[in-house]
Amino acid sequence: GEQLAADAADALEEARLVELSYRIANTDRAVGARLGGEVGRVFGSGPPPGRVRASFVGAAGQSFGAFLAGGVRLLLTGEANDYVGKGMSGGRITIRPPELDAGDPVLIGNTALYGATGGELFCAGRAGERFAVRNSGAVAVVEGTGDHACEYMTAGVVVVLGETGRNVGAGMTGGELYVHDPDGRLLARLNDQLVAAVSPAPAELAAVRELVERHRRYTGSDRAKALLSRWGDESRHWRRVAPKAEVAALQSAYEGTGSGA
Repeated sequence: GEQLAADAADALEEARLVELSYRIANTDRAVGARLGGEVGRVFGSGPPPGRVRASFVGAAGQSFGAFLAGGVRLLLTGEANDYVGKGMSGGRITIRPPELDAGDPVLIGNTALYGATGGELFCAGRAGERFAVRNSGAVAVVEGTGDHACEYMTAGVVVVLGETGRNVGAGMTGGELYVHDPDGRLLARLNDQLVAAVSPAPAELAAVRELVERHRRYTGSDRAKALLSRWGDESRHWRRVAPKAEVAALQSAYEGTGSGA
């Protein structure tokens, strides 16, 4: 973290692009936090005059990209531990598997995007439990989650290209969650105390497609590529999870409901 902040210092002083690359290990914790803190200290909520693109290969320790700020992009080829993007307010985190990795990899641990207020996360793999817990502004695309996805979420946008675990949307009072659910398993996994599942409106589907296209571009995701190639057929399988307070208004514009009717 200290090395990244030192190497990126020029981007905080002048309008230039600083490109960096590192090996990373799980003993390297909170990488990006010091740089994000320095951006916030000097520039407040705005980005620095320059831009930082830092690439990493390996297995990142806890809190990769925590408190990240605008103007900083982190690309990890490998996997990351818990608390990815914790408290981030800007910037972008991209995580993709090694080139020869196959199957359905889990690339992020638990509690990613905890308390994030902004920024973006694109992960070409699955995440653990409590993905986007207390998210209040970040945008994320992920290819599957464990239990309790979007717990206590208040704002932001989350797109899940694969399956979720149980207890989706517990305590969720705001934000947008879109799940690709071709097998109709989402309803049984939803915490329906505060949220319901509805069919997205055409404008919402268009926004989801744009995020999936960006996900493909940033991560090289095969899952995103396959989904986009069949978008006409697959688009009917998307569900938006929304707070019940919004559902009545949403349904007036929707043709279907979360039951797929």
